[in-house]
Amino acid sequence: MSEYVIIVAGGIGTRMKSNIPKQFLLLNGLPILMHTITAFKDYRITLVLPEDQHSYWQGLCKQHNFNYAHDIISGGVTRFQSVSNGLKNIPDEGKVAIHDGVRPLVTKDIIKNSFELAGEHGNAITAIPLKDSIRKVSIKSNKAVDRTNYRLIQTPQTFDITLIKKAYQTTESSLFTDDASVLEKDGHKIHLFEGSPRNIKITTPEDIKIAEALIGIEN
Repeated sequence: MSEYVIIVAGGIGTRMKSNIPKQFLLLNGLPILMHTITAFKDYRITLVLPEDQHSYWQGLCKQHNFNYAHDIISGGVTRFQSVSNGLKNIPDEGKVAIHDGVRPLVTKDIIKNSFELAGEHGNAITAIPLKDSIRKVSIKSNKAVDRTNYRLIQTPQTFDITLIKKAYQTTESSLFTDDASVLEKDGHKIHLFEGSPRNIKITTPEDIKIAEALIGIEN
């Protein structure tokens, strides 16, 4: 069964306090997005970018001699719309991994496992246990809850293409926090599998320092 990847990169860098969209900021000398694409280089990649960032990205690819093949598709106003656009660029059969453009440290094992498990269950959602204690907060009070009942959700989120395309035919909702929630709304059971704490989403300047430290440990 054919395997595809949709990388969604629509960040504007607000929490980075940068005029440059966060996916283009440098990590160990290369734009973050290049690290992410490199992790998926063995698959057919659709990159979803805001239309006004296409030429900037293409310029970066020339500047850094970045030649891994990928299609570039225009994103929408929301992530839901961007993923919908990406899904239109791939065939109707096979498996597709949907991944955040600013999760550059995803491992080959996680990617491989996600495709294998999606083949078995129809979907495979990367998740990790919580390390810290958590409390449920309401307007008037807060209380401790059992953290073992919760998971932090990551990407890739990998799906049977037929199932996820059908799910994305629904009307967009504020309840859709990720692709798994879209599939769940269509009546499917969600299958989680073990991710990694190093598979961080880079959203703040501190995250870049953490990612560089993790890369340094590996090297």
